[in-house]
Amino acid sequence: MEFSGKSAFVTGGGGGMGLNIAQDLLRGGANVTLFDLKPAPAGLDEGPGKATYVQGDLTDEPRVGKAMAQTFDANGRLDYLVNAAGVLLLGQDKSLVEIDLDLWDRVLVIDLKSMVHTVRHAVPLMRKNGGGAMVHFSSVQCLRGDDQPQDGYQASKAAMVALSKSIAIQFAADYIRSNVIYPGPTMTPMQARWENNPEAQAAVAGRVPLGRIGTSQDMSNACLFLLSEKASFITGTELIVDGGVMAKP
Repeated sequence: MEFSGKSAFVTGGGGGMGLNIAQDLLRGGANVTLFDLKPAPAGLDEGPGKATYVQGDLTDEPRVGKAMAQTFDANGRLDYLVNAAGVLLLGQDKSLVEIDLDLWDRVLVIDLKSMVHTVRHAVPLMRKNGGGAMVHFSSVQCLRGDDQPQDGYQASKAAMVALSKSIAIQFAADYIRSNVIYPGPTMTPMQARWENNPEAQAAVAGRVPLGRIGTSQDMSNACLFLLSEKASFITGTELIVDGGVMAKP
């Protein structure tokens, strides 16, 4: 897919899905701003598009707005927004009857309110160049119940879907598209608990009809399709990328 001359803003660009997506956009010719709380990763691919790394906190709206404005000023446009950042606080994010409510608020600010921060600054800039596309990463977790709940994470990821649909309808006349990806089990730094545990990996893969855990490249492939002109008639919807997990009875 061709992205030459385009400009993208990717959250969670310091690793995992966000970094993979940013690198694929760079290879496709887009100029990409990677925004993350973590330091810049080593060996960031900058070809043929130009990479700009911004270390910052997505909960800081002025910081987000400034970085996005700088992206527009540097490239003369903003075409794509990818909300790939998130936090999964295993062992702390629990059932709503047990979770510390300050932690609940923290999860919703990081996983949901950050989306508000990015979108409210992206929309005026996308309008200036006649449209754009957004992809927001939710989770299949919000499509089902769980006997080991992470209710803050689940609630925030479900709310992202509702917001994406609202964005799609509000700004369709501006040719701004908004879609969601539901990742299934995926090997990323967020799931580091699986990395050096072959037994856990095998157990997870055994629950996936396609017989393996997903990769950040699987998610990037889906994301780039939804950003691209090949998806120009797709907005306000969700794409499940889970190896068939949610299709199981």
